[in-house]
Amino acid sequence: MANQTANFEFELTGFPGVPQKFHVLTSFVLFIMYIIMFITNGAVFVLISLKEKLRKPMYILIANLAFSDFLFDAATLPKMIAKYWFDGGKTSFLACFVQMHLVHWLAGMDCLILMLMAFDRYIAICNPLRYSSTITYKLIVFSCGSMWFTWALIQLDIILIAKHPFCGPYKVLGFFCNTSTVLRLACDDVNSTREILLSVGLVVLFGTLALIVLSYVAILFSVLSLSRSGGWWKAFYTCVTHLFVITLFYVPRVFVYIANYVKLVLTPDLGVFLLVLQSYLPHLANPFIYCLRTEEIKNIISSTLKKKY
Repeated sequence: MANQTANFEFELTGFPGVPQKFHVLTSFVLFIMYIIMFITNGAVFVLISLKEKLRKPMYILIANLAFSDFLFDAATLPKMIAKYWFDGGKTSFLACFVQMHLVHWLAGMDCLILMLMAFDRYIAICNPLRYSSTITYKLIVFSCGSMWFTWALIQLDIILIAKHPFCGPYKVLGFFCNTSTVLRLACDDVNSTREILLSVGLVVLFGTLALIVLSYVAILFSVLSLSRSGGWWKAFYTCVTHLFVITLFYVPRVFVYIANYVKLVLTPDLGVFLLVLQSYLPHLANPFIYCLRTEEIKNIISSTLKKKY
């Protein structure tokens, strides 16, 4: 790795088909996106961390999701903004690997947190009398802390990529370094490395999705059993926000995996656009979804604004 870092740098392409005259506009849009995500996800995390009233299992999960999104955006978008503003799209070999680790670590964390949210909703609706004794504050904090640490260690498997020699031009298609785009630049056979990394990614993506679907199937049956008593809508309403977040997160990712599996030919710009969509759209939407659909967060924000103004 030391020899390779001295010889070359990777260059992030961004949208390869965007003409030079649109670079300023592109950077401006990215900058506005980044500022919105930076402020909103940061505010959600700080609000839940500071307000004792919000130290409940579901809010702890929301705070972890906001923190994960905050870190992901901070690790990827500034470099791309710098590319379009200052032609600063080049990144060292080591920096690319650090970013690659962060990207896969944080994306995986989103999957795991959404899975915990589904389990939380399952217990709350299917076993409401046991909810307070089963889903405790300490359990959620321990579960989240364990997942952050364990998944970070698992994602060190990207070190496997460092054993491969790389050939120029060292252009990484997209907004950030990730395993699929970096492996394309290797000079030798990368099939075994690709299979290992892809297997880990697929287990997390589709494994968590399967558990989420099973949780909501059980919730659906439980809600239908409440239809006679008239309490079904109130029970289902608590899941609407989470279902919307899951849809935003999983649908683009599943589409990209299926497109790659069936060898669907996508233009480079469309491929990068899908990558941007699956990476940043949930981060942009999640804070607004939770603030607008969660009464306690909405009330705290309203009361805080009234005190100030």
